[in-house]
Amino acid sequence: MVRKRVPDWLNSSLWSTTPADDRLHHYSPSPTTTTSSATFSEPTLQPLAPVPPPAASSKPQSTPTSPKLEIRDPVNRNSNNNSGGNDQNGDSSGVSPDDISRQAQLLAELSKKVINMWELRRIASQGIPDGGGIRSTVWKLLLGYLPPDRSQWSSELAKKRSQYRHFKEELLMNPSEITRRLEKSVGCDNDESKPEGRGLLSRSQITHGEHPLSLGKSSVWNQFFQDSEIIEQIDRDVMRTHPDMHFFSGDSQLAKFNQDAMRNILIVFAKLNPGIRYVQGMNEILAPLFYVFKNDPDVEMAANAEADTFFCFVELLSGFRDHFCQQLDNSNVGIRSTITRLSQLLKEHDEELWRHLEVTTKVNPQFYAFRWITLLLTQEFNFADSLHIWDTLLSDPEGPLETLLRVCCAMLILIRRRLLAGDFTSNLKLLQHYPSANISHLLYVANKLRTQAIG
Repeated sequence: MVRKRVPDWLNSSLWSTTPADDRLHHYSPSPTTTTSSATFSEPTLQPLAPVPPPAASSKPQSTPTSPKLEIRDPVNRNSNNNSGGNDQNGDSSGVSPDDISRQAQLLAELSKKVINMWELRRIASQGIPDGGGIRSTVWKLLLGYLPPDRSQWSSELAKKRSQYRHFKEELLMNPSEITRRLEKSVGCDNDESKPEGRGLLSRSQITHGEHPLSLGKSSVWNQFFQDSEIIEQIDRDVMRTHPDMHFFSGDSQLAKFNQDAMRNILIVFAKLNPGIRYVQGMNEILAPLFYVFKNDPDVEMAANAEADTFFCFVELLSGFRDHFCQQLDNSNVGIRSTITRLSQLLKEHDEELWRHLEVTTKVNPQFYAFRWITLLLTQEFNFADSLHIWDTLLSDPEGPLETLLRVCCAMLILIRRRLLAGDFTSNLKLLQHYPSANISHLLYVANKLRTQAIG
């Protein structure tokens, strides 16, 4: 058998270089002040004048007299807002001329009356620079939550946010509150001259479905007790979400507020989708969306992050929902079929590595790829790098799954030398604890796989 020759670019020392920037350590965004508003105002997207990367200086900069474009690590927001903090490192470490150019291109595209989605996808697929709330707006466009026509943004957002409020009122109400409201409505019909009858239901007025001990399918109490197990699971998972980030974890008011918002989103989703309900790990997919939207510098957008996140979460999950349905695991749309597609993709591009993993060392791809695919790589990289990967995933006009599989394949190829030298135990450990990688290089290799398939 003649083995396919591995392309030279795969073995380049370029892929073994360490990442150019270190964004692993700062996870303390400062609280975002939010206020609710009865009317929606379109977010301001005025092109800001880009500034070159700042030169090294021995003295701190004085307060700027004019607004400047700032590109920061999204998980190091305290350097800008926390006046009492001493950790001011890394404010401009991630800035590059490419970032500044791409930021300017995105701002120019977002300022148009009707946004060219093809051009927006092309620019965003290379990575969205941090800062200015650009990622928040672009992700909403890529997920179809915002229409390309800016004149429709105000009405669409008002409609969706009103719809989400209705969902919460209908689905998050405790049966006790339902009964209380019913008592109140009945009490209003009672004779006001009989105080002993106000707000009290006679036994004949309490229907079977409203009784706490009812086992009927239509009983609100029976449904409440069935939901309680799922809600408890959601509570546990939300509390465990990114424990190293103050935004999600801890006893601060910010963390508590964000946990409540994520809990609401997941419960509403579970009740609106009885075929899937809630599956452990959905909180990890929800987290990047809520983080990006809640940290939008536009106060109105940040205040409505919960509603916006819900609809974007639904849209994102619609392309992966079959992966969370256990009954479909063995079907041609289930998770096992998707993992098989990844195996075939690796065989097509690097048969030697595929044979060593699956034939020689017998590392079943389900042992590592199940988590990679179902959680969209949120657990394999640090949070900031995950956002960069998601920029590329969400920019694919065919949906994120195809790009996700190419990125997973590229992850295997980038560590091929270590995998080829390893046995079952060492390879499984390596794949379940993927090493730090240069994300730009990883996405470059994934794009190479796309062009090779087209060619």
